Amino acid sequence: MALYPLISNFQHDFVLQLLAVDTENTMDEVAAAAAHHSVGRRVAPQPDKVIRVRRQGDTEFFPRDKKLGESGIKPMECVEFIFADH
Repeated sequence: MALYPLISNFQHDFVLQLLAVDTENTMDEVAAAAAHHSVGRRVAPQPDKVIRVRRQGDTEFFPRDKKLGESGIKPMECVEFIFADH
């Protein structure tokens, strides 16, 4: 377990956020942490969607249960958080 800094690029948000998460967090937990800083503040909630995580510029999302420490994401890397149907 280690604190891990990421840059959050949340869909429909115009602000990039510094996000401190843990290497043991799943992608769903990382997404929830990012949502805390954007959804309901500058981004409208979309309760019928889930928030998925991918590297900036990638087209494939990480599996929702993948742990951050196993993802290969580097500290301070920019990560995209996207509303998706599943």
